[in-house]
Amino acid sequence: MSFVNTKPAYCPPPPETMDALGIPPGLVQDLVVRRAYATGMTSLQELSSVLKISPIVLENLFRELRHQQLVEVKGMLGNDYSFCLTAAGRSLAVDRYQISHYAGAAPVSLKQYHKASKMQVAKIRIDRKSLRQAFSDMVLPDKLLDQLGPAAIAQTSIFLYGPTGAGKTSLAERILRIYQDAILVPYAVEVDSQIIQLYDPVVHERIEVEGLELDPRWVLCKRPLVIAGGELTPQMLELRLDDSTGVYAAPLQMKANNGVLVIDDFGRQLMSPRELLNRWMVPLDRRVDYLALKYGVKFQIPFDILVIFSTNLDPRELADEAFLRRLQNKIYVDPVEPSLFDEIFRRVSTARNIACETDTAEYLRKLCLMEGTGELRACFPADICNILVAIANYEGHPPSAMKPDIERAVRLYFAQS
Repeated sequence: MSFVNTKPAYCPPPPETMDALGIPPGLVQDLVVRRAYATGMTSLQELSSVLKISPIVLENLFRELRHQQLVEVKGMLGNDYSFCLTAAGRSLAVDRYQISHYAGAAPVSLKQYHKASKMQVAKIRIDRKSLRQAFSDMVLPDKLLDQLGPAAIAQTSIFLYGPTGAGKTSLAERILRIYQDAILVPYAVEVDSQIIQLYDPVVHERIEVEGLELDPRWVLCKRPLVIAGGELTPQMLELRLDDSTGVYAAPLQMKANNGVLVIDDFGRQLMSPRELLNRWMVPLDRRVDYLALKYGVKFQIPFDILVIFSTNLDPRELADEAFLRRLQNKIYVDPVEPSLFDEIFRRVSTARNIACETDTAEYLRKLCLMEGTGELRACFPADICNILVAIANYEGHPPSAMKPDIERAVRLYFAQS
């Protein structure tokens, strides 16, 4: 499926007044004095570029700071002022640094963030044909596609379970392809005059579009995909305050908002399944979550996320009936059928230029059933091909999948009983 719609459902214009920013004026002043203190000499244009605030708003604030003798003009850069802090201004900046070191893009208000999230809730239109196109690099049976399609349209939660190596993680990662639109993600969110950094270039893939009149405090992005595996801890689901800077980092579910959050290898996290399920009982049911600042102030954030749990463990051993009820779409990912196994091998071996005989796929399939678990797993062809390529590189010849090569690779891959 192609990415076609770069105009977000929520598209606020650049604020031209302090009130339109929607955040406390004192917080804006703090950003200005901290930035000016950090750079020594600055200008309205430089401040506008870094703080993502209109020059008109900054010019009005600059006049107030000048009137209070907190800044002094050192020259002109065309029609712009070149200025620095006075002694009183530097004293104020040092005082504000005790609270926070943040001097980046101005945040949006929590109210604005709620509004954006609500307007950007995904509306999915897919059928079997478009879903197959989205998963075109995987070999999937119609039965599985016909379960994934309605689950994706529902945009609630999906529980993928089945044997290891069946392709659950690959499915979860590719779900993001069903989205064809863009969303806005704020650089930061303000709560009770505190800064929560949200935009993360590791998670949020930025889109550059010409001619879009947009509040520069927001970043146009593809819908995010966040994957948490065995490293998941309770702290990763809460606000984290950096005591050295006074800035909060957004938790995983906040970064994944309006996108997809995958809990991979569910049941094998540092965080126990019961602890995670209890933490998300309300968010999955009511589509909102609750976070707390360090000093106890609690607030609500949107939980507009497609959450995908992926596990090779028995769901009944991981969660009770009350929680499983909230996971409305439970999809078993079967071991692959012989014809699909052969097609996977054909695709992988062709992509990696591995020379094969006409019956290589069938021969590999029989060896895997004999030496492995008695089931065909989607991961076997790619894993075996990796070994074939490694053997060829070691021996200095082109990759080959003749029967002796296949036997050697299979012996290396499966543990001998």
